[in-house]
Amino acid sequence: MVARARSGAVETPPPLEAVGLTRALAPVARGWRLGLLGGFRLQHDGIDVAVPLSAQRLLAFLAIHSDAHQRAFVAGGLWTDFSGHHANASLRTTLWRLRTLDCELIVSSKNELALHSTLAVDLHEARRCAQDVIRHIGPADVAVHVLLDHGELLPDWYEDWVLVEREHYRQVRLHALEKLCDELVLRGAYAAAVDAALACVAADPLRESAHRAVIKVHLAEGNLSDAIRQFRFYEALVHERLGLQPSTEIRLMIERCFPATVV
Repeated sequence: MVARARSGAVETPPPLEAVGLTRALAPVARGWRLGLLGGFRLQHDGIDVAVPLSAQRLLAFLAIHSDAHQRAFVAGGLWTDFSGHHANASLRTTLWRLRTLDCELIVSSKNELALHSTLAVDLHEARRCAQDVIRHIGPADVAVHVLLDHGELLPDWYEDWVLVEREHYRQVRLHALEKLCDELVLRGAYAAAVDAALACVAADPLRESAHRAVIKVHLAEGNLSDAIRQFRFYEALVHERLGLQPSTEIRLMIERCFPATVV
């Protein structure tokens, strides 16, 4: 669980000259990778790099919001319980701590901050992949790898700016997985299609369109008993959790194939 920044005395960083660093001489972020899906991790050439919690929050905030942002916006968003003066001081301290990595992960000017363009971020890659699937562009095999392998955005972080983006990414990913499932069924790639559909169910067990996707794969592959089993599973689940019945649409999927079966 992420701890919120504590109020109190604010550490003042030494000037850059005192630690032998300048922004002009700092190496760019090639070989560095920021992971936010499934949990925070910062890696350099595949090796995990430990960073303080305040630095984790700053990197995650800039990655989630993308583009360049005013320093005041970043400081206010991260240190909500601080005065403007103390929030800005905390931001300066955090920037100094990141500079001790001897790499320019964040590009800063007098008024703005942004992640360095060469810093790879898994959230950005997954977003692009999901949007490509929704727009029907990009190789399906790459999409399967990216969208199935990554988990939830920063689980156990509960700040508002994380929660909003977590739900946004979850919805985009689910729609992309369902689209991907349809495409894979048309190609006859049933194993990958059922993986995509079941990933939707795992992410949101009460999502009917996810269960329809699983049933669609089973019917296309001729696994009729599996299709009925999936329907019965969803029917029991939605009744137990919500006191509801499955929609007419999902019932018709079964009735078309099993007209003698009462569902």
